Amino acid sequence: MKILLVGEYSRLHNSLKEGLEYLNHDVTIVAAKDGFKNYDVDLPINKRYTNGFLKKFKNLIYRFTKIDLESLHVKKQIIDLQTQLSGFDVVQFINEASFLCTPDIEKTIFDLISSWNKNVFLLSCGTDYTSVKYAHDQKLRYSILTPYLNGKDQFLSSYGLKFLEPDFIALHHHIYKSIKGVIASDLDYHLPLLQHPKYLGLIPNPINTEQLEFKKLHIEDKIVIFHGINSNNYFKKGNDIFEDALTIINQKYADKIKIITVRSLPYDQYIKTYNEAHIMLDQIYAYDQGFNALEAMAKGKVVFTGAEKEWLEYYNIEEDTIAINALPDAKKIADKLEWLILNPDKIIEISSNARQFVEQHHHYISSAQLYLKTWGKQT
Repeated sequence: MKILLVGEYSRLHNSLKEGLEYLNHDVTIVAAKDGFKNYDVDLPINKRYTNGFLKKFKNLIYRFTKIDLESLHVKKQIIDLQTQLSGFDVVQFINEASFLCTPDIEKTIFDLISSWNKNVFLLSCGTDYTSVKYAHDQKLRYSILTPYLNGKDQFLSSYGLKFLEPDFIALHHHIYKSIKGVIASDLDYHLPLLQHPKYLGLIPNPINTEQLEFKKLHIEDKIVIFHGINSNNYFKKGNDIFEDALTIINQKYADKIKIITVRSLPYDQYIKTYNEAHIMLDQIYAYDQGFNALEAMAKGKVVFTGAEKEWLEYYNIEEDTIAINALPDAKKIADKLEWLILNPDKIIEISSNARQFVEQHHHYISSAQLYLKTWGKQT
């Protein structure tokens, strides 16, 4: 089967492609490079107006005409790739705005690619209308919008509030009229989609464990705590709270820990940087693990991330055995860090459990099989 994967976030489509290719399917990814992360793409869509004079020129033109030169540049590249983007049995868009263009251009690109192919599906694995609206309506105990609602709006674009604007809402409804169905990648997107007529269910993020070597942790001297920061998502990911927690714990156990903090590294460099770590601080305002957390868990790290009671119930597991739930409270995070520092045997135990969990529930080949089964039911 020929499969076209449109867009890329956090290496999800790359891992899915590897699973599908193992199962002897022909897979192509078309996507803009995901910022500084620089994931592999078969048909890369280049962004021209990202910095310097061209960015200023683009912004000036948009200010006075509402014409976005970058979006037009992306659309032209898609049209030029028509031959390579045609004749696929299944197409999956990673988001309602897979190329970060204006909604009118996203609609045009969606319509073009849909008209050239069969059986179009959508993923909900990042901010989109459904998840942002659910969070904005405060239907969760906390969400990615909690810091924004608490006044932390310095990185406003990171919260995905654009999806609540009329043009993006119209784009959402247009896409949902055309797709065969929508798939959620984890519980953070599963919960808002429950009861939606186009919802096809949750397929856990595919992780290529063969590329992620598990090394049994050894604690000979200090416990190494890794904190990777994406500057654009600083408040959305709860990095400010993690930093406060690290300050608390460092004042108490500076002789027992080593803290590594990095900012906005390319993917290949980032995933190597935390190799020596025992503990990784991932994100706070989540109920399930995203890609970064799962890859770290596959490598045997003890990860502070989304591991809420809904996740515990979904997978039927006990608290603090696979991952550590990172609550939006620096004191509570520091308390959990202290528990691990004082009980290093727990670090070793959770590390092993984390790898087994990823292999059992997130293996890239079994995930690819679930995608094929889900797509097949609708075609």
